Amino acid sequence: MSLSALRVAVIVFPGSNCDRDMMVAIEKLAGRRPALVWHKETSLDPVDLAIIPGGFSYGDYLRCGALAARSPIMEAVLDHAARGGAVMGVCNGFQVLLEAGLLPGVLVENAGLKYVCRNTCIEVVGGADSPFTAGLVPGQKLIIPVAHNEGNYFAADDDLQRLEDNGQIAFRYVDSDIHGPFNPNGAARDIAGIISTNGRVMGMMPHPERAISSELGSADGATMLTACLEALVS
Repeated sequence: MSLSALRVAVIVFPGSNCDRDMMVAIEKLAGRRPALVWHKETSLDPVDLAIIPGGFSYGDYLRCGALAARSPIMEAVLDHAARGGAVMGVCNGFQVLLEAGLLPGVLVENAGLKYVCRNTCIEVVGGADSPFTAGLVPGQKLIIPVAHNEGNYFAADDDLQRLEDNGQIAFRYVDSDIHGPFNPNGAARDIAGIISTNGRVMGMMPHPERAISSELGSADGATMLTACLEALVS
């Protein structure tokens, strides 16, 4: 199957502001525009990848990820994941996946209690068992921006150790001479992204859709997304 045959859906919540950025990025990389699916829809056409984008669902008030996780479309997303379908959540989308129970842990306010918006350096940790890291090399470093107020990943010590032991940590923040302090939000064990036990659900705080060309400061997001799309069609 070619990349252009890949069926991708981007879920749109009230207040989301990265849905169209993700749509443009996927269309540029795959050659086919993904479907934008409104959160009140109750069904999801067959897709190869469902994306919960970043942004500020429900205006970023009162645990917005918890509200979004109870939108009608999320039942269809949960069904898709239960069938082994691929699901990716970015930033606020990561929070939605946590609140929906598709991934363990929670996101709390940044350790510095300030909104953070800058490039970060992340290191690939996961291996070939997930389409989200299959085309990347463990230890590979990527420059991808973050923009959030609640990106501080937290989980109980037992859950964190389970993530380590099961190889479920996809990306960690690492130091960079160019991009400054390595952990922008105080996330436990420098976690920037995790995957489910079957490798088919992935949540991450950095925005790969904002790093798809050198004109945007980095094309490493394109590297990551293209590797994922190619893994899904192989």
